[in-house]
Amino acid sequence: MNRFVFWGLWLGFVLYAFILAPPDRPDTADLILRLSTGAWDGINPAVVALFNAMGLWPMVYAAVALGESHDQRRRAWPFVVGSFAVGAFALLPYLALRTPNLGPTGLGSNDNGAPPSRLLRLLESRWLGAVLAAGAIALAIFALTQGDWPDFWQQWQTSRFIHVMTLDFCALWLLFPTLLKDDMARRGLKTPGVIAAVLALPLVGACLYLALRPALVDHPAAGEVGVG
Repeated sequence: MNRFVFWGLWLGFVLYAFILAPPDRPDTADLILRLSTGAWDGINPAVVALFNAMGLWPMVYAAVALGESHDQRRRAWPFVVGSFAVGAFALLPYLALRTPNLGPTGLGSNDNGAPPSRLLRLLESRWLGAVLAAGAIALAIFALTQGDWPDFWQQWQTSRFIHVMTLDFCALWLLFPTLLKDDMARRGLKTPGVIAAVLALPLVGACLYLALRPALVDHPAAGEVGVG
């Protein structure tokens, strides 16, 4: 996707969130505090699940974006760190600045030629993908079976926090194939239907991909630089 499209999406998202989205409700700060501290009594389970799902998405993006960072002019980690706070608002600029990389590569090495860091190896671990997938599935079941969806719809229409968080989730879900197709190419993965399957299961599909994707070779070429 053209980088100007990503910048346009980012600008449109920012303007919509602060100008066109519903106004903040007086209890928003208290709601965020309760969601963050696990004081969930009286909160719609659908909102609880959505809030926690927004904590999983940055880890999914980290597992893909940080792995490709040694092939990019821009380091991915500042954008990934920012996404833990503001989601797609932080990741869209990275998608606009990065260069598509559609060739097979590997884990790479750091600036001193040392093996990949423990963080990079953790992000490549299928166990991480399995843990994220288990969490995503649990949240989906919790929301679908316990959530009050008429109430969620009403909150979506009247609360800027719920409204924008929902759109943020959808943006992260629909933008993930931008990195996914390059990650598949880096691994030589040409199985048809992977992107469609990932999109068919919001968040769960992305986590399952991390759990099932082929491993990269540790040192594909000399002279590469890593995520640092």
